Amino acid sequence: MSDNAYDFYGGGNTARGYTSLLPSSLQGLERLCVVRGGPGLGKRCELRSISDKLSAAGHEVWRIACASDPDALDALIVPGLSLGFVDGTTPNAIVPEIVGATVVEFDLGEACDKSALSARESEMASLDQEIADRFAEAYAGFAEALRVHDDWEKIYIGNMDFQKADELTQECIDRLIGDRNGENAGSEAHRFLGAATPLGAVDFVPGLTEGLKRYLLKGRPGSGKSTMLKKLAAAAAERGFDSEIYHCGFDPNSLDMVVVRELGFAIFDSTAPHEYFPDRPSDEIVDMYERCIVPGTDEAHADELAPIRQQYAANMKRSIGLLAEARSLRDQLERLYAETVNSPAVERIVEEFRRDVLGFASIQV
Repeated sequence: MSDNAYDFYGGGNTARGYTSLLPSSLQGLERLCVVRGGPGLGKRCELRSISDKLSAAGHEVWRIACASDPDALDALIVPGLSLGFVDGTTPNAIVPEIVGATVVEFDLGEACDKSALSARESEMASLDQEIADRFAEAYAGFAEALRVHDDWEKIYIGNMDFQKADELTQECIDRLIGDRNGENAGSEAHRFLGAATPLGAVDFVPGLTEGLKRYLLKGRPGSGKSTMLKKLAAAAAERGFDSEIYHCGFDPNSLDMVVVRELGFAIFDSTAPHEYFPDRPSDEIVDMYERCIVPGTDEAHADELAPIRQQYAANMKRSIGLLAEARSLRDQLERLYAETVNSPAVERIVEEFRRDVLGFASIQV
């Protein structure tokens, strides 16, 4: 990550199905470019290359990754210019309505041979259905994993000292925010720091927390980490600070991280699948298990916990495998679309897109 480029997810493959938080990142844009067309065609826009040019010119850039395709971006935002791009061709892409934004559309589908598409219609429809089936199976598997995770949490919730949890939360609020107040009404940006992808669990914690004082939350499922983060986020908003709120890529109703750049801190759930340990001089651990859970809980419930962990891991592994199958099928579908593309025609549309985006940013193409 460069000093002014941030990677995160706007949508995720979760236990509650595909969940999009993308609208939060698009609010306030004045210009939104949307690329439409067949699967995979949006990659021709080379968004990462455009991002590099914008970043090199000194603009802050948000690269919003696609959870279902490691090679793609769902969106690219340049907040300082109120400029955004959304790739409507990526898997599970959702393009929300943005009030007040000028929307410019680029349809790469216009460069496809309609007769060639028609000849492959049945094969494409079959692949579409197979892909949808794989995603549905994956989401069902994640949902079952969440049910198992709830059983996991119950053990620790039943052994929690809630007064100590409240005390620790207040200590963190006092230390991180104190009696300071922001100058404006606080805003909240909702995102995902990580996601379940065809490659497994992927997160962007190191880049998102670069240059910040980091508090690494340790604990067990159900030990109060998400509740603490929700209370901290609410306190930041009440005091008028802008915060970045990162939801859990497994259960979007839970939080994984809160960042308040104005106050220079990030506090995040530092347990699997995004487990980190102090590796920067200012890093500090906040251990919920040590402070809030009855000592010896792990040992007392070892026999009960072992099969829960195994069942949870098996469900997660199977669902990740289904995402990988969906990705493989999507690759087949993209190849079929590529065979119908008139390359000179699509390059003309892509070049028009590049000129629009970079021209708006006053960058020479």
